[in-house]
Amino acid sequence: MKIICIGRNYTDHISELKNEKPEDPVIFLKPDTAILLKKQPFFIPDFSNEVHHEVEVLVKIKKVGKHIQSKFAHKYYDEIGLGVDFTARDLQKKLKEKGLPWEKAKAFDGAAVIGENWLNKSEISNLDNLGFSLEKNGTLVQKGNTALMLWKIDELIAYISQFFTLKIGDVIFTGTPAGVGKVAPEDRLTGHIENKKIFSIQIK
Repeated sequence: MKIICIGRNYTDHISELKNEKPEDPVIFLKPDTAILLKKQPFFIPDFSNEVHHEVEVLVKIKKVGKHIQSKFAHKYYDEIGLGVDFTARDLQKKLKEKGLPWEKAKAFDGAAVIGENWLNKSEISNLDNLGFSLEKNGTLVQKGNTALMLWKIDELIAYISQFFTLKIGDVIFTGTPAGVGKVAPEDRLTGHIENKKIFSIQIK
């Protein structure tokens, strides 16, 4: 499976990191070794002093596709989830300053949280108006809605499939809203889609 991530898909997050608004979706990949194992805590890596949480809506691909048109993209997924794209922000900043790839800051072991609970899209009244949130130690830190995406889910699938063949089981991280922040040992992160809890993880 591939983990395909979209950066800078919410204007408020672009602003908080002082990035430029992209003309096209920003794409990067994570290996399957980045997936945090079920029921395991997230261990802050030794090479970073500033790991940030980034909560994101996820899409699980259900059939193989290439050069998919937006109007047909809905046929390639049934399940919607929630996860965290952990980012070693201090390392990412150094890499960006040198014009180097982000993988060391984004694709390290455990850097991709995929919530265990998936929702069938038939349960969701409007995928383009879906609320989601992240709590840290019981306090709301990120709140987003897919209505605020620069590129909607079907548009992302169409765009990604121009470059990468999508395969069964691939997961797309669709971008994070504002409110990203540093995690510390003993923090607990809990993610919700609307009012349904999707994951809860401990930081070590």
